[in-house]
This record gives sequence, structure tokens and C-alpha cells, in this order.
Amino acid sequence: MLRLWLTPADLARVRFGDRLHPAGTVLLASQALREPAIAASVPGLARRVARAAPALRPLHHLMPPRGLAPDFLTPFEGLSSLEDGLAVIRSTPVRRVRAEVAAAYARVTVSAARRRFAEADPQVLDLLVAAMRSYFHQVLAPDWPALARAHRGQVGEAADRYARSGAGGLLSGLHQGIRWREPVLEVDAWRRGDVRLGGHGLVLVPSPFAGPRPRVLLEPDRPALVVYPVEPPAALNGRRTTPDPLAGLLGRTRSAVLIHTTRPGPHTTSSVARAAGISVSSSSEHLTMLRAAGLVASRRDGGAIVHRATPLGRELVNLDDFSAPGR
Repeated sequence: MLRLWLTPADLARVRFGDRLHPAGTVLLASQALREPAIAASVPGLARRVARAAPALRPLHHLMPPRGLAPDFLTPFEGLSSLEDGLAVIRSTPVRRVRAEVAAAYARVTVSAARRRFAEADPQVLDLLVAAMRSYFHQVLAPDWPALARAHRGQVGEAADRYARSGAGGLLSGLHQGIRWREPVLEVDAWRRGDVRLGGHGLVLVPSPFAGPRPRVLLEPDRPALVVYPVEPPAALNGRRTTPDPLAGLLGRTRSAVLIHTTRPGPHTTSSVARAAGISVSSSSEHLTMLRAAGLVASRRDGGAIVHRATPLGRELVNLDDFSAPGR
């Protein structure tokens, strides 16, 4: 068990990753989809892994099938694109590569390629990066929009929980492998020990590819990154989704915009655009129509316009929540 000691300064710096990390998600998925239960839950992705197996072989051979992986393969930087993340990975100092690969290989059978990886051989690193690129484009890219939408939804739900029950309630409800015993966050991670965060806080990332237990990334003078398992979005597991009555009334995008404005804010035109995965101009158009219908109110706050669902808009969203079976 890993025990993270949080001070009041750490609790004030608990936040969520605002988007998925493309390269980091590749690393997580490459391990998770080798777990039979996880692969069975996302059959479409599992089939793509099988079809792309030759291109993915270096990644699957160099990465342990489960457990501790080198932290440099899930970097804090490189969020903006896959190529940015791969560039950060490829530029990792040799000393760090050697130390982290050696730790990850403690219980892995030695091979020539793994030995060269543990020595930070540039050619092996190039092969690994190429395989990660192939993994993203051949396995994850077709469902990346669905994964991004699911991430935004999970973060929104967590934000609601935080608004209702504070940091303690949020940390207590993340996952069965995470327990909040103030001032300690106990995590059933692959690593063990006691870590004091020193006021740098936590970054929380829900992921369907976290694996059977949460993962924790620790780097000096940075917040602890806690990746915890969540259910994969329905679009990835072949289940039929329940029809969305609100989307049928307003349209899927406008429904998403309205729902976002009911969550804890503030919500600017730009933040709504990011949450809904649309352009700023499209966000502005949808907000204008919702405002004209009396579902959203807008006001100026400094240099920005902020938007909030009206009581009528909130009631409409709540009615939709109760109308769907099984919610």
C-alpha cells in the first residue's frame, strides 16, 4: 500500500487532469488490454490490438504485462498532442531511463531487447516510440473522441461530488482501492511506502485503462498523479446506450452544452467549448439559442462572459436524469 500524506496546502491543490494524455494513455492501454477481463470489456479495441500485433510487438515485449511501469512513459508534459508526448519520452535523461526500467524489470525475464532498453539504447527507445505511435493510431484513435467525452463526463461528476461533500467526500468516493483516512490517502498501488506531498497537491485522472488497481506517479517538486480505474464508456464495450431524451429534444451538442452549464462553474464560452468538444463559435451559437429559450443566463464577469443554467434549464436536465431507466 502507498500512503500519501496530505497537508491543508495539498488539499487546496487537489485537481483533475483537464484532458487525456495521448502518450500516457497508450502506455496504460498497452498493459490493461493484456488483462483478459479488461480486454473482454472493450472487444473493439481488443480486436484492433490483435490486428496490429506486428507493429505493437516492441511495446508489448518491452513493457511488463502488468504492474509497475517506468514513470517516464507517462510524463506530465506532452498533453497537447501525441507527438509532443512522444518527444518528451524520447528526451528523457539516460540516467532516469536506466533507473526506472531497472525497477520495472525486477520480476521480468531478461531478453536481449530488454537488456538494451535497461541500458537506454537509443535504437530500442526509437523502436518503443514508433510502437507507441502505432498503438495510438491503430488502436485508440478511432475511439479517441468517445474516450475524451467520457473523461469530461467523469471529471464533471467528480466536480459535482466535490461541490456537495468537499475534498474528503471526493477522495473517499474515487475507487475501492483508494481510502481517505485524514490526513492520509491510502492507495492500493503497485508501489509501497509513505510519501509526504509537501504542498504540491494531487492530480486525479480517471481512466478505463488504469488496470486492476490505481497507479501513482511521483516526481520531485510536482503534484502526485493518481490514475484510478473507471468503467469504459459504453461506446467502447458494444453495449447499447440508453436513448437520451434531452438530446432528442435539443440535439446532442446543445444538450451537452446545457448540461455543462448546470455543473459547478464558472463557465465561459471557451470552457463550454472545451467541455463539449466544439469550437468557440459553435459554443457561442448554442449558448445564444439556450439563452433565448430561457434555459441559460449570461453575465459579464471582468473581461469574460460567464454562463449558468437557469432554474428552468436545471429542471429540464433533472427531468432528463430521472427519465432514463437505470440512472
